[in-house]
Amino acid sequence: MTLSWLNGQPADGLPVHDRGLAYGDGLFETIRVMGGRARLLERHVQRLAEGAQRLAIPLDIDELRTELLQFCQALGQGVAKLIVTRGTGQRGYALPQPCRPQRLLLGSLLPAYPAQHAECGIRLFPCDTRLAEQPRLAGIKHLNRLEQVLARAEWQDPAFAEGLMRDMSGRVIEGVFSNLFLVTEGHLRTASLSRCGVAGVMRAEIMARAAGLALPVSECDISYSELLQADEVFVCNSLYGIWPVTGLAERVWSVGPLTRKLQTVVADLLSDS
Repeated sequence: MTLSWLNGQPADGLPVHDRGLAYGDGLFETIRVMGGRARLLERHVQRLAEGAQRLAIPLDIDELRTELLQFCQALGQGVAKLIVTRGTGQRGYALPQPCRPQRLLLGSLLPAYPAQHAECGIRLFPCDTRLAEQPRLAGIKHLNRLEQVLARAEWQDPAFAEGLMRDMSGRVIEGVFSNLFLVTEGHLRTASLSRCGVAGVMRAEIMARAAGLALPVSECDISYSELLQADEVFVCNSLYGIWPVTGLAERVWSVGPLTRKLQTVVADLLSDS
């Protein structure tokens, strides 16, 4: 499957002077597409709009939403990756004037994640790579993902489906390509992302649905020892939903009842219906 648009028109690349290539000056969203529809569309658009505002990239959000809907309809099934860059510019960090953002849409097949990841759970690899703390970029999905690239290069063993990432102070933040939740005495907790990390759209959806079910949920600092003492642990993202975590280093968990409940709660986001 190959499908790519640049600024709403079929294309196969960006200009060589694009600032996304030169500096990682931009944002992206990875969107699950089922039956020609983008799942969690408004959460993706909202996060992109917030990121564009923080980076001072002028975007017509209504135009972008319309373009994304059309692309997903053309794609049918798979993954739509939306990349927004600040556009082309001359050498140097100074912002181009005027700024003409570029919108790149790429279509691909859904990853072939093993069904057993959701059913039986996964083991986490304890990554040495730490996330740098930069509050101005915390939460948004900017193009610079070198920390994740370095972290993912730390393991090749297929026994580990995901890695655990911490910040420079050792606080638990997220997975390499997912967000992380833990359950302690029926309380759902996820890391504060005020210093670093990506505010995932599935993370936001789980928190909203948990609150709607009157399940206690909080964003807070989580130490490594608190993670190891948790009753249940799971990771999530917008492509695969929820994977229970059953192991980290010497710690072993069972797949817990709240994790199973939340898998059921978000199951509609992973089906064609």
